[in-house]
Amino acid sequence: MTTGVVIFDPAGFVARFPEFGTVATGTLTAYFNEATLVLDNSDASTVQQIEQRTPLLWLLTAHLAALYSGVNGQSPAQLVGRINNASEGSVSAATDYGTQPATAAWYLQTKYGAQYWQMTASIRAMQYVPGFPQAHPYPLPGFRWPW
Repeated sequence: MTTGVVIFDPAGFVARFPEFGTVATGTLTAYFNEATLVLDNSDASTVQQIEQRTPLLWLLTAHLAALYSGVNGQSPAQLVGRINNASEGSVSAATDYGTQPATAAWYLQTKYGAQYWQMTASIRAMQYVPGFPQAHPYPLPGFRWPW
């Protein structure tokens, strides 16, 4: 387990996600830099181990690449959410996010974002850290209850 920052490796990224092989290296690097705005890439990150932070940042990078550059050389999809209704005559399609929390909506637009959302469930959960026992401020000397 190592800490530190993740250095983006475009060749390694494309080896893991070959569907983005047509996206320019500089563009992928820019998406990675954007991903670090979502998931902190420093020693202060919620995800301390680089071995865990790297795939999360790569999933965010893939999510951004799919949204803005498309997959397998195709234009990016303009639909947001999953298709829940389609017709053929005069071509129409309707999409829906389903019953997801609003905070998940942006991530659930691609399979990469959905996987990131699932994998980070534990760091989004509230963790109770008990404080020190607190003494009740009453009764103070001379204090009288009002009833």
